[in-house]
Amino acid sequence: MKKGRTVTQEQIDDLINTAMVVADVAFDKCLIVTVQLENGFILTESSACVSPENFSATIGYGICMDRIKNKLWELEGYKLQCELSEE
Repeated sequence: MKKGRTVTQEQIDDLINTAMVVADVAFDKCLIVTVQLENGFILTESSACVSPENFSATIGYGICMDRIKNKLWELEGYKLQCELSEE
């Protein structure tokens, strides 16, 4: 298999580090995180629990950001595949 261009952790980190992030609590047990990338593209994730007593915004934020980063890996992989197919 030919070694070529790839999506890197640094790319994903750069996208997140230059993004605007908004986190909102809903109903005392749900966290909604919205990320607007530098180019204007928006990604949204949520994390919730059954009981408000178990809610942790810190844990919810981590879960949401992990999910958003995973989405970025997929999106950047798709973008790279499109670029490579045009070469």
